[in-house]
Amino acid sequence: MNLLAKLPGLGPRSARRMVLHMLKRREALMLPLIAAMDAAVHNVETCVLCGNLGGNDPCEICRDPRRDRSIICVVEDVADLWALERSHAFRGLYHVLGGTLSALEGIRPADLRIDSLLERLASGEVKEVILALNATVEGQTTAHYVIEKLEDTGVGITKLAHGLPVGGELDYLDDGTLTAALQARRKTG
Repeated sequence: MNLLAKLPGLGPRSARRMVLHMLKRREALMLPLIAAMDAAVHNVETCVLCGNLGGNDPCEICRDPRRDRSIICVVEDVADLWALERSHAFRGLYHVLGGTLSALEGIRPADLRIDSLLERLASGEVKEVILALNATVEGQTTAHYVIEKLEDTGVGITKLAHGLPVGGELDYLDDGTLTAALQARRKTG
């Protein structure tokens, strides 16, 4: 139970309920879960190129010849990469930084995969880098640092737009979202 309670989104009570549920259904739940976790430990690899997790190195995305190799989307974490992939809106390549700069947590530029991003750009094949970092203080600090590091590469740098979500109502939005939406406004027509 204590190990499950350490997982994100689970506390002691949720972990206890999960363990009790699995113990009641050992054959149907617990044994397949143990087998799946064992397979993940032995078969999931980190892609040496982009940092994605999968069954191959390089990953399926990096090996896919249909991907646009002239665009790299930089994300903080593998979960962000997977979220973008679920949208089917991006057909280029990715680069997982492995976190964001944080003085409080002691995460420095050397702790992130920024140097490997620069190595990928050295080939000259990449024309655009999209910074898809979270709209947090750490995410924006990291974006600013990456922009400084990429300035002399000649690669175009863009950032995801921030602002109003589709279907969002103004009176339900926080001040930061409204401010970002106003600052990122563009002409119509």
